[in-house]
Amino acid sequence: MENQDSRYMHLALLEAEKGLGRTSPNPSVGAVIVQQGEVVGRGYHQKAGSPHAEIHAIADAGQRARGGVLYVTLEPCRHRGRTPPCTEAILASGLATVVIGMEDPNPRVRGGGAKFLHQQGIEVRSGVLEEQCRALNHPFIKHSGTGLPWIVMKAGLSLDGRITRRRGQGEPLTGPQAKEYVHRLRNQTDAILIGVDTALIDDPSLTTRLIGSVDTRDPLRVILDGSLRLPPNAHMLRQDSAAQTWVFCSETACREKEAQLNDSGARVVRIPVDMTQRLDLMAVFRFLGENDCTSVLVEGGARVHGAVWGQGLVDELLLLYAPFIIGDLGTPLVEGFHLERRPATTIFSHPTVQTLGDDILVRGLIRPEFRIVC
Repeated sequence: MENQDSRYMHLALLEAEKGLGRTSPNPSVGAVIVQQGEVVGRGYHQKAGSPHAEIHAIADAGQRARGGVLYVTLEPCRHRGRTPPCTEAILASGLATVVIGMEDPNPRVRGGGAKFLHQQGIEVRSGVLEEQCRALNHPFIKHSGTGLPWIVMKAGLSLDGRITRRRGQGEPLTGPQAKEYVHRLRNQTDAILIGVDTALIDDPSLTTRLIGSVDTRDPLRVILDGSLRLPPNAHMLRQDSAAQTWVFCSETACREKEAQLNDSGARVVRIPVDMTQRLDLMAVFRFLGENDCTSVLVEGGARVHGAVWGQGLVDELLLLYAPFIIGDLGTPLVEGFHLERRPATTIFSHPTVQTLGDDILVRGLIRPEFRIVC
């Protein structure tokens, strides 16, 4: 039974992955319905406000759902939100068994759906591939518990830890397969964040570009720009993109520059500064969380990397190593961060390593002792 449950829950996870980056602030959830060893229904949550995964799977199965087994990556909801409770549809469908990957992380409703189904005579099994189900929804879990987005710090760098060949000069260090990987990641992330220095040097688009794929979306573009140095004719403000650009500045930044950026389509957000007179990063991320942003990809540059890491804001680290050495003329991965602020011990939990062409991807979660918000 355990191996069978794992096999079908894996299929539900594959369904859930189809919704990554589309469902915020809701989780990505997948479901399959099995009848006598045959998958008769599949579904996933497609976007917030739309039917949940269970509803799609039940509709796909039709009458074949009766007496069957529902495998769902997240506990079915008992409460009524923008859509009716999934538990009602499960009862009406005649399903005999519900197998759950993970409980709802919201402490106000956790366990309620499973308990209700059990009380109605439906067999319930929980905790199947729980770790994989949680990994799929790190952003939702953190956001539902803290109001803050899941923060991934990403960089392409040389073997000696340089993110540019020369200071003030920006160009890609990694190859085409690593580039495609990053764009797939952008396609699944709510927002991408850079500092204004990177914006001025690279004049980037910060869009998702996947060759041959029609199901792509651009993440929200977030620029940290305390004194509003971003020009109104920046490429990211002149391109054809459905995503917005939010520029975070200090409360004393020039009002005329704010008006120019607003006229160019940007949204300027004024926030406090911290004790070092830099933008209060916690205030930035809290604002994003309050606006239903559950995941942020921090792409730099070095000062931004140093700030988010030094303040313990990074949840996940993603480093793409190119197979060469640059030396002292290059820009380091982080600036403004000193080792004595953090113990020199292993920072990763659940690290993974893979090759992408000639490049090497190192990715891992940051251990709780290195984060101020877990």
